[in-house]
Amino acid sequence: MKITKLHGAGGSVMQELIKDIILNNLTLKRAGTLGLDDLDDSSTINILNNEIAITTDSYTVKPIFFRGGDIGRLSISGTVNDLSVVGAKPLALTLSFIIPEGFDSSVLEKIMKSINDTSLEADVPIITGDTKVSDGVDDIIINTSGVGIVKKLCKDSNIKEGDAIIISGNIAEHGLAILLEREGFEFDINIKSDVAPLNKMIEPILDYNVHAMKDPTRGGLANALNELSEKSGIGITIYEDKIPISEEVKGICDILGLDPLIIANEGKVIIAVDKKDANDVLEILREHKYGKNAEIIGYATKEHKGVLLDTGIGKRIIDPPIGDPIPRVC
Repeated sequence: MKITKLHGAGGSVMQELIKDIILNNLTLKRAGTLGLDDLDDSSTINILNNEIAITTDSYTVKPIFFRGGDIGRLSISGTVNDLSVVGAKPLALTLSFIIPEGFDSSVLEKIMKSINDTSLEADVPIITGDTKVSDGVDDIIINTSGVGIVKKLCKDSNIKEGDAIIISGNIAEHGLAILLEREGFEFDINIKSDVAPLNKMIEPILDYNVHAMKDPTRGGLANALNELSEKSGIGITIYEDKIPISEEVKGICDILGLDPLIIANEGKVIIAVDKKDANDVLEILREHKYGKNAEIIGYATKEHKGVLLDTGIGKRIIDPPIGDPIPRVC
């Protein structure tokens, strides 16, 4: 088998690669409640009676600057969010570069300013890193790792029957912003990436009965919901008319023949919360600038398996995508 970009696109093909080749060749995969084989957004390790969350990610987005963000903002936000969605308070980040030979230093400085701004917004310091220059890459690659202390462990496998399923805002904006920038489409629109650190928005909802959270990045809402459903062993029904999506995104998806449910997001979180707390959580999210369009989009149920979309005139199965339709978005 030859590895292709599809194997890194966040869908079922990528999951097969991770499980069949990577996980099958590792023996020690657990140091805390969440291990590598759980395939959650972060893992944990127990240190002196504290549960510490750890995550790492590499960013190869193309183009590196796009409407609403850039590779620097993406690299900080993505790692902060991976810690936050397992119920951890992010404490510190690492920052590593692989820079192509001949890269313009003024571009690197622009990326660094964006990294600094995002780090300050999240209030999470960068405390160590590494820099390599290579003639083996064609554009800058950034790796960030993060560590945080778990406040309330939220596992993908922890959704309960009757839980309300919330999405924190409009979907599909990041992937479309990348596509429009990359391909040079000249639509008269204002679609921007939603890339943002969500820790300040997520932290106050941990006081409620939040059972699971996930950021719907590669593979979009469809992939994230299917992962949550499969790991929790419970069905999820979502309602098409409740999914927040802008008219501009709908229009572009219709024109290009794209499904917004499988397009990547970088500033959204899916939340499974006890139904009795759902409205309180929704109110808190809507008070934050990144959660103003939050909606309850469905409920967890034992009446069926997998993810069903209720269109108002019928129901259809939402399968996990094979991969993200727009490669190299993060």
